Amino acid sequence: MGRLLYALAASAALSAQLAAAPAWAAQPRALVQGELDPELRAAILRAIGDTDRPIDNRFEARRRATAAAEDAIAVLRSEGYYAYDVEPDVGEGDAPSPIVRITPGPRFVLAVPKIAWAPPPPDPDTATGALDSLSLKPGAPGRAAEVVAAEGRAVAAVQQRGYADATALPREVVVDHADHTVQPTYRLKAGALSRLDGIKLSTNGRTGVAWLQHLAPWKPGDLYQPRDVAELERRLLDTGVYDNVTVGLAPPDQLTPQGLRPVVVSLAERKRRTIELGASYDTNLGPGVDIRWTRYNWLGRADTFALFGKYSRIDSRVGADLALPHWRMPDQTLTLDAAVYRLTTDAYDSTGFTVKADALRHFTRTSYLTLGGSLDFARTQELKPGTLTSLGRDVATFSLLADLALDRSDDLFNPRHGWRVSARAEPTLLAGQGTVPYLKVQSQGSAYWPFGRQAQTVLAARLHLGAILNGTVADIPAPQRFYAGGGGSVRGFAYQAVGPRLPDNTPQGGLSLMEGSIELRHELNRDWGIAAFVDAGAVGASSSPTFKTLGVGAGFGVRYNLGFGPIRVDIAAPVSGRHGGAPFQLYVSIGQAF
Repeated sequence: MGRLLYALAASAALSAQLAAAPAWAAQPRALVQGELDPELRAAILRAIGDTDRPIDNRFEARRRATAAAEDAIAVLRSEGYYAYDVEPDVGEGDAPSPIVRITPGPRFVLAVPKIAWAPPPPDPDTATGALDSLSLKPGAPGRAAEVVAAEGRAVAAVQQRGYADATALPREVVVDHADHTVQPTYRLKAGALSRLDGIKLSTNGRTGVAWLQHLAPWKPGDLYQPRDVAELERRLLDTGVYDNVTVGLAPPDQLTPQGLRPVVVSLAERKRRTIELGASYDTNLGPGVDIRWTRYNWLGRADTFALFGKYSRIDSRVGADLALPHWRMPDQTLTLDAAVYRLTTDAYDSTGFTVKADALRHFTRTSYLTLGGSLDFARTQELKPGTLTSLGRDVATFSLLADLALDRSDDLFNPRHGWRVSARAEPTLLAGQGTVPYLKVQSQGSAYWPFGRQAQTVLAARLHLGAILNGTVADIPAPQRFYAGGGGSVRGFAYQAVGPRLPDNTPQGGLSLMEGSIELRHELNRDWGIAAFVDAGAVGASSSPTFKTLGVGAGFGVRYNLGFGPIRVDIAAPVSGRHGGAPFQLYVSIGQAF
C-alpha cells in the first residue's frame, strides 16, 4: 500500500512539473535570411510551415534546413525567380536553428507565347482564338501557375469551337538566363470537328429515349459545344429523379453514316417508390402529422406522382399530385393537383374539394413565372359581419393565376446580400348565392445588406402588400380574405390574430394586407448566430391598407448552421394590437424567416 501511495505521489509530482514547464511554441521550420520582397517572403514561410517540435541535434537541424530549401526553391520557381541562390545551413550550438539563405535574383518575365499544332491544324479562326485565350501578357512575371493555366484555357477554347477531342501534348518552356525571359510553346492537337447526332441511352431503366431527345439543347448536325452537353446533364439532374447522370460523346470510331457523333447518356434512377412520414407540434396549432407516398418516373419522363395525407387542427387534407418536369419545353414544369380538405380556424370552417394545374417556367434556379388555374368547391361556415349569425355558404370558385418571382440574393436559405421580389395576381369568379368576380393581387419584396467585419452582420427587411379588388368583406368568403399573424407573417401573434375582429372577438379578415419586417442577424462563429427583429402587419376592411388594426411584434432568436442553411428558433411577443391570446409565441423552422 505504501509503495502504491509513493508511486501515485511521484506521478503527481512529475505531472505537476510537466504542466509547469513552458510549452514549445510553434515556430517556422527554418529561419529565412536574405533581401526578399515581403509578399515573396510570406509565400516562402507559408511553404516551409511551422513546427512545435524542438530540435535535438545538428543532424535534425540540417535535415530541416534542406527540406525548407527545397520548399523555398519551389516557391521561387513558381513566382518566376529562376536565377536564385538558395543555401541551407545550421546555426551554432548542440541544438542549432535551421537556416535558409536566399538570394532570389532577378524576376524572369514572359516572352511572347506560341502554339505549335500537331497535324492536322484547326481552322484559322480557331487557331487565333486559342492564341488569344492564353491571356499571357509579354513582360508580366513568368509565374509557373499562369503558364500551366493558360494551356487549359487554350484547349477549352478549341473545344468550344467544335473540336471535341482537342488535347494538349507536352509543352516546351524555355527559361533564358541571358535576357531573363520565360518562353512557353504549347503543343496542341485539335483533332477533327465534331457534329452532334441524337441521344443514345446506354443504361436500361424506366426513362424513354423519345423524351430524352426533346431535352437536347442542340439539333442533329450542330457543332459540338461543351456547354450543350453540360446543359443536358443539368436538366436531367434538376428533375430529382436520378441519383447519377453521366453525359458524354461517343468515341470517334462510332460515327453515324452521316459523320455525326451520338451523345451517350447514362442514368442511375433513384428508387421507384418512397414513403415519407412527418410530425410537428405547435403551441398554438397543436400536433400535426404528414404522410406522402411517391412514385418516380412512372410515365418514363422523369415524372413524380404522389399520394399525400395531412392532419392538423387547422388544416387536414388528402390528395394526389403529378409533376411533369420539362413539359413541352426545358425548364418548365406542369403540376396537376387534386385534394379533399377540411379547414378549421378561429375565423371559419371549410370543407371542400379542389383541383388545379400550374405551369412553372424557370428563368434561373430561384426565379420563375407560374401560370395556372384552379377550381374549388367548398362549404364554408362563418359568422356574418354585423349580425354574428352563422352563415353557411356553398361556393364554387374558379381562379386563374399569374405569379412572378425574381431572386437576386446569394442563398436560398440564408441570404446575406441581394434582393427578392415577387408579384401575384389571381382573377377569381365566385358562384353560389350569386356571382362575384374579383381580383386578388399581392406583391412582396425583401433586401439584405451585409456590414461589419467580414460581413458577419446582415440587416434584412421585408414588405408584403395585398388587395382584393371589386367586392366587400361580406361578398368574399372568409377563407379567401386576407389575415395576418404567425411565423411567416407577424411573429408574436397567433395565426389570424392581427386584423379586424367581430364583436365576439372572431377574426374577420379583410380586403387589404400590409406586412413589414426588419431583422438584424449576426454570426457569432461558424455554427451559431443570433437575431433580433420587429414585425408589423395590418388588415383592412377595404381594398386600401389601413393602420387601424396594426399589430406589432418583436423578439429575438438563435440560429444554428446545418451546412445548407440555419435552423431557426425565434421567440416573439406582441408590442401593440394584441387581442387576447398567449403573451408570446415560439417558432422553430429551417431557413431564415425571409
